[in-house]
Amino acid sequence: MNDRPNHPGFVEPPAADIDAATRRLMSALDALESAVERRREADRDEDELATRIQALGADRSRLADELDTSLVKSRKLERTNREIAEKLDSAIGTIRDVLSGEGRAKPAEAHPEDEEHSELAAALMEDDDDGEAEDDEE
Repeated sequence: MNDRPNHPGFVEPPAADIDAATRRLMSALDALESAVERRREADRDEDELATRIQALGADRSRLADELDTSLVKSRKLERTNREIAEKLDSAIGTIRDVLSGEGRAKPAEAHPEDEEHSELAAALMEDDDDGEAEDDEE
C-alpha cells in the first residue's frame, strides 16, 4: 500500500516543512502538558485552601460557642457578685448597729441571729481592744 494520497495535484511537502510542522506540534504539546500540570497544581492548591477554610470555619464555630459559654458564666458571676455585695453591705450595717448599741436598744425586735451578732460584736470589740493595745506598745 501506498501512504500517499491518491488524488491529482497532490504534491508532497519538502522534508524541511514536515520537520518544522513536527517541531511546532511538539512545542504545542509541551505547552499543553505544562498548562495541564499548572491546572492540576492550581486544583490541588484550591482543594488545600478549601480544607483550610473549612477548618477555620470549624474553629470559628468552636470559638463562638466558647465565647457564648464564657459570657453566660461572666453574667452569672456578676450577678452572684452583686448578691454577695448586697449581703455584705447588709451584714456590715447589722454589725455597725450592734456595735453602736442600737441592737440592744430594741429588745422587742430580737431575732435568733442576735445571739450570733452579739458574739460577732464581742469578737470585733476584742480585736479592737487588741489593736489599741498594739498601738500603745508602738
